Amino acid sequence: MMRLLLVCLMLTLFLAGCGADNIYASDADVARYRYVSDEPPSLTLFTVISTRTGAGGHSALMINGRERIIFDPAGTWNHPWAPERNDVHFGITEKMRKFYIDYHSRETWYVRSQKVPITMAQADQLMTRVERNGSVNKMMCADSVSSALRDMPWLRGEIPFTFSPLKLSKAFDKLPGEISKDHYDDDPDDNSGVLMIQQEKPQTVVPKGR
Repeated sequence: MMRLLLVCLMLTLFLAGCGADNIYASDADVARYRYVSDEPPSLTLFTVISTRTGAGGHSALMINGRERIIFDPAGTWNHPWAPERNDVHFGITEKMRKFYIDYHSRETWYVRSQKVPITMAQADQLMTRVERNGSVNKMMCADSVSSALRDMPWLRGEIPFTFSPLKLSKAFDKLPGEISKDHYDDDPDDNSGVLMIQQEKPQTVVPKGR
């Protein structure tokens, strides 16, 4: 009986550690920080890649349409001026976009951004899909991003279902009009200081240039 109780306890702790974070910003915060870019509608895939092994570590999507958001499944980035609802961050201004990239790029990781043009209707459709997705369990970022993309009729057959950020990036590279850029940084691997600096008052924060 004692052994069974221990097994159940260990299973409960394991499942708790794998659980998703259920963060849900208020309507007021989402409306307050909503950002509309003057750029044409677009879709950007972010892939975090090891500078040492070339392995993929994380996937996320930035969608620019009637507003600009980042779908960051199972991500750890956060900012009070980019309110989050179940892994969707709103208020992605240029400063927030740079903060997001800066947070992930360091001496052991770099960030690849891959941007493709889409229509406003396509942006609306994808935004609705990721906002309804719900919080994502740890280690399921590429799976969640690829699933969201595969649900779009205009991408069906172009994006594979995959758990691999690199495989997803390679498929995205083949989309029409894709523009890729790699972002490097020499910040130390412990990026907790970067997050603390980013969350200071806006007038005191100066993102590093690229």
